[in-house]
Parts: sequence; structure tokens; C-alpha cells
Amino acid sequence: MSAHASQLSRRGFLSGSLLFVAGAAVGCSTDPTGGGSSGARTTLNVWFHAYGEAGTQQAATRYAEAFTKAHPDIAVKVTWVPGDYTGKLNATLLTDGAPDVFEIGDFSAAMARRGQIAPLDDLYGTAAPDFNPGDLAYVTVDGKPHGVKMVDDVVMLYYRKSVLAKAGINPPATFDELVAAAKALTTRNGKGLFVGNDGIGDTPLLAVLSNGGDLVTDGRVGYASPQAVEAVTGLKRLHDDQSLQLGFTTDWWDPSALVQDVVPIQWCGLWAMPAIRTALGDDFGVLPWPAFKPGGRPVVRVGGWTSCVNAKSRHVDAAKRFVQWLWVEQTDLQKDFAESYGFHIPPRTSVAAAADKLAQGPAKETLALAAQYGRNNPNLWDSTVSTPFNAAAAKIVSGQGDPARLLAEAAAQAQTSVDRQHSG
Repeated sequence: MSAHASQLSRRGFLSGSLLFVAGAAVGCSTDPTGGGSSGARTTLNVWFHAYGEAGTQQAATRYAEAFTKAHPDIAVKVTWVPGDYTGKLNATLLTDGAPDVFEIGDFSAAMARRGQIAPLDDLYGTAAPDFNPGDLAYVTVDGKPHGVKMVDDVVMLYYRKSVLAKAGINPPATFDELVAAAKALTTRNGKGLFVGNDGIGDTPLLAVLSNGGDLVTDGRVGYASPQAVEAVTGLKRLHDDQSLQLGFTTDWWDPSALVQDVVPIQWCGLWAMPAIRTALGDDFGVLPWPAFKPGGRPVVRVGGWTSCVNAKSRHVDAAKRFVQWLWVEQTDLQKDFAESYGFHIPPRTSVAAAADKLAQGPAKETLALAAQYGRNNPNLWDSTVSTPFNAAAAKIVSGQGDPARLLAEAAAQAQTSVDRQHSG
């Protein structure tokens, strides 16, 4: 369930909509736009991207059915959107067919400032202190939350215990050790490390953060700092050693490369842990992305999905009620969503504490890593800010151009976008 944009192509379901009125499924279509019902006074169109974890689509429809039983005057149309969810959502938000409620990954402050998503400060009530403070701050723009976090997705390094032990390699605790391990574990039959089919993935931002740098802080783009230049340049070592798996059949969000013995170390998410355990038993461990050098700090990526209300919906109040009911009030459903379809951390502290499946083994270790080293992308980290950075990093690791100049140019381009966001 990671929020990374490149993952969205993994969702291999057919598009479709299922309409619930007073708890009953009364119709479906393959048109991922709004619909109507003959009964309820209000029909909400609720968009989900096509999650890859088995059972998630059925859970979403079950939740909608439960809501309509409790609110018979509001029909809910669940729309399952495969493929480029973000692109389809952005396009549809410009039309009359835009959904009333939708989820977004990598929450965007720009959407709030453009008036695309409604402030939801009236939804939290007495439950607000129970939400992870970082999650609440993440969705807050100009003093008001504009979404409710649905799940926290943690992304870290998985490694095969037996393979590393046979090679006499300790789980890498520094970037130098990671480079050395990836090189030593690369053989004629496979590579040592998988971070994404492009060999880039999240590594540029991980490198910056693990070297004490910042991406965007207080409205200033920071990824052209000396720490950033040094760390991103350091990634070139993995490429020069040819120790990165490239062009696998699935991307980093899917654990197949690890469980099929293609690589012994892979960057992947907590959501994949049940599938990894099924395939490997106890023969795996988890690690943060290591500190770039002494004085740096290990990093795990914390992403996830946020439920938002279309500010231009004709049914804002009903849409808010749905979001409040499901993602604030229904703690049993939040627990179900977090631990029954892959593993995810519930944003509510009390729900996370009750998630029994996350309280043991590597899942428990992952929660500890997230608490100690977890970093969200800034809510200004939209495509206008991240794309120049990733493009510069791709050139740097392939030896094209001066790293300091490339990152400075990218940061200047991104700063223009950030300034525009703040100026409205």
C-alpha cells in the first residue's frame, strides 16, 4: 500500500464501481466516475486505488455497506481505479465527474492551497490526541488538517539471513557496509541489492536524509546542500559496482525478487511481510537504510494513504461524515484494514497498540524502526519538487555532469514551485 507513484501500475484489478444503498449492493459499472441511486438523498462516489493486497477491495465494499446501514440517507459508490491512479485522479478533479471522497499517497499541501481538498479540522474531535502527531502534522496546511491518514506504510530493507550468513556478511549498519555487501553478494547468477527497476527508487532521498540533509524545510528546498551532494554522489558506487538488480518483472514494492532468490537484499514495504513470511518462514530480517557516514542517521521511509474530501463536491457534509465515520470513529475497521491485507501501522495510537499481528517478530522490529528512524516526505513533496531532484540524481549516478551543479539547478526549479504554492 505504499504511496510511491511508481507503484500504482502494480494494481492488476479491473476498474469498476459498486453502489451501496442502505447496505445493499444495487449495481455496478465499469465507469470510474460518479453515479446515482434511486433511493438515498445523497450518493457519494468514493475512489480507491487498486490495492495489490488480496481482500482489500472486498474490505472497502464491506465498509461502504456498513456505512450505508448506519446512514440510509447516503448511498456510497465504491470506485476501484487501477493503473495510474494519481494521473486519473488529477485529471478527473478538473471535471464534473470528480469523486466526493478519494485517497491520496504522499499528501500534497498544494492540493489544499489550490482549494481541491476540504479542511477537515471538524472531524477529529476528541480523537485528535490519539492520532500520531507526525501524521496529524503531515496533513495540516495553514493550521488545518486537510485529510485523515488511513494507514502508515513503512519501507525498509529486507535481507535473507541464510544468504548473508553463508557469505560471512553481517547485516549492513553503514552505507559503506551496504555497498560492500551488495558487491560481495553479486554473483554470475544474480545481483546483491534491489531498490527498484530503474536502480534509483527512493535511494536519492534516503541518501540525503541519512547524511543529515533535508528535502524541504520551512518552505526552502534543501537538496542542493553539501550533505545532499555528497550523499547522492555516493550512490554512484552501487552503480559502478554493477551490484543493483535492474529490470525485474515486478518493481520494488513487490517482494518477488527477494522470495524468488533473485536478490538477498531488497528495499520493500511492511505491507509485503505476510507474503515474505509465507515464502521464507523466519529466514529474513529487516533493517533501516543505513547512515551515510558517522554523524548521519539511519532512515526508514514512512508513507501511506490519506482520505480526503473534494472541496468542490456537491455533498461535502456527507463526504465528511463518511471519512469521519470510517477513519476516525470505526477503530475496529481501521484495525482490520491495517493488519488483514498486508501489514500497515494504524495512525491512531490506540489502534496500533491493539494490532496483535504487529506486536511480534519482524513486524514489531519494523514498528520500532519507524518510531526511531521514520521520516515522512514533506507535504510540499509533489511532482514539481521531486521530479527535478530524481532527474538530477539519475544523471549523477550515471556520471553525467557535475553533481553540485545538477542538484543546484534542480533545487532552483523546485523552489520556484514551492514559492508559488505559498503565494497561492
